Amino acid sequence: MGRIGLSCLLPASWHFSISPVGCPRVFHTTLRQVVALGVLAAAASLLCYSLLVIRSKYGRASREKRFQRILSRVGDTEATDTSNPNLSYGIVVDCGSSGSRIFVYCWPRHNGNPHDLLDIKQMRDKNRKPVVMKIKPGISEFASSPEKVSDYISPLLSFAAQHVPRAKHKETPLYILCTAGMRILPESQQKAILEDLLTDIPVHFDFLFSDSHAEVISGKQEGVYAWIGINFVLGRFEHTDDEDEAIVEVHVPGSENREVILRKRTVGILDMGGVSTQIAYEVPKTVSFASSQQEEVAKNLLAEFNLGCDAHQTEHVYRVYVATFLGFGGNAARQRYEDSLFTSTVLKNRLLGTQTGLTWDSPYLDPCLPLDAEDEIQQKGQKLYLRGTGDFQLCRELIQPFMNKTNETQTSLNGVYQPAVHFQNSEFYGFSEFYYCTEDVLRMGGDYNAAKFTKAAKDYCATKWSVLRERFDRGLYASHADLHRLKYQCFKSAWMYEVFHSGFSFPVSYNHLKTALQVYDKEVQWTLGAILYRTRFLPLRDIQQENFRGTHSHWRSFSFVYNHYLFFVCFLVVLLSILLYLLRLRRIHRRMLRNSSSPSLWMEEGLPPQKIPGPL
Repeated sequence: MGRIGLSCLLPASWHFSISPVGCPRVFHTTLRQVVALGVLAAAASLLCYSLLVIRSKYGRASREKRFQRILSRVGDTEATDTSNPNLSYGIVVDCGSSGSRIFVYCWPRHNGNPHDLLDIKQMRDKNRKPVVMKIKPGISEFASSPEKVSDYISPLLSFAAQHVPRAKHKETPLYILCTAGMRILPESQQKAILEDLLTDIPVHFDFLFSDSHAEVISGKQEGVYAWIGINFVLGRFEHTDDEDEAIVEVHVPGSENREVILRKRTVGILDMGGVSTQIAYEVPKTVSFASSQQEEVAKNLLAEFNLGCDAHQTEHVYRVYVATFLGFGGNAARQRYEDSLFTSTVLKNRLLGTQTGLTWDSPYLDPCLPLDAEDEIQQKGQKLYLRGTGDFQLCRELIQPFMNKTNETQTSLNGVYQPAVHFQNSEFYGFSEFYYCTEDVLRMGGDYNAAKFTKAAKDYCATKWSVLRERFDRGLYASHADLHRLKYQCFKSAWMYEVFHSGFSFPVSYNHLKTALQVYDKEVQWTLGAILYRTRFLPLRDIQQENFRGTHSHWRSFSFVYNHYLFFVCFLVVLLSILLYLLRLRRIHRRMLRNSSSPSLWMEEGLPPQKIPGPL
């Protein structure tokens, strides 16, 4: 019977055959060959196992490190250990239009890894409460008497001085940043207030306070700081190799010829207050402009900055779009709507000789008020009486012209330039009115769904006012919801919807908006972003010290374990190579001896004996 002979790509002497009758024949191998095959298989298995162990160990370590960071932010409610000499402190005073608030932050020594930012947290007192204090009125109220500003702000600084350890005062930076109220003052009055602060504060306090630490910041700066603070708390500035993390391709500003950087996707923020609405998000790729005029406008809306401690490193360079729209807040929008409604109704009455809205018997039917809800507008000694019809769709149509959209490409509210948003790979957080509109009454805060929100808003608007009042009295709405919220919820829901979808052009299918009041149960202030940005170069000191002492322990341990496995694998490969080579030489030698006396080897292969030529 014939046999099929197989020869594998192993040493030439390792042959076996399969017989068509019965079971496969046992390999024609010696004990040494079996041992060699076993060792080779074991080495291959060990190599695969080692690679899996290394990958799982450091992948798990990376995940555990990230989890610990997130957990520390979630549960960061412990009192700050002021006896820890390795803690540093920083102070930010937010001088707003209605009052001033002071925030005290702290952070441990930098870990020496240039990829990481400072781990800044809000300081907590012995009762675990955030070290925050607010005073009234706003600093702009002292425009006519700037010499009193230092006395006005002194209680805040004394409060901070009591919490920051005395030995740390001289190295604790103090930043006094003024916002909306100061922006509207003449430059001469702004300068007088700041000069009084710069002159008097160093006399009474030892904080690190230089000329650049007191200034009036722009709305753009405030928006950037808010964006930094939110993304820092969410951990979006941490670089990761985890495949589960959402990443984005980034063209670093000023380095278009370089390869793109892959890093964590940051979140955009939408904040609708009572007076204004603000949007801020990263623009990861180079933008184009429809005209030179649009390019000039964009320069005032795009901020490019480096959060890293090394100006030559580009991994923490960000390009952020920030735009603030005055008059587009919830209350201001309602006021604009009422002004327009009053003017148009009075004019219509005069032209047609009607009495619409002049008495409760013939009120103006307002689709933006809940069904049968009553309201009145008073201007110039005249009153206009309103009664709600609760028509959400008609309300949306009436307020669309207030978006002031234009036909120019890449524009949003008021025709302002807005770079394209990559809707498929983006994420936004909506604060203030975005949260109140979805949660206070509709009870659907969190992940936003346009279809569900529209249905809930329609149902609310169409509900009779008496029923809404009954639900309110029974405590079915949020604890801080009041009658003002109930009355204008219909209008504000329509306004929020139109601003988001018509103004900012987000599609109704967009499902990556999360409305929130807090992040990880903490209210994130723009002052956190301010201290992060203004202290970004401080890690250089710690990094230089780490480099002087040697590589950071984390990297040393990783390098040691990695090199240990690598050496072990290389050693096994070399040992096996030598063993296989010696076995092959031995088999070749034995074959030559058998060939000189017997044709058994050729018969084993099923081939005719070969004649060995004799001597010539």
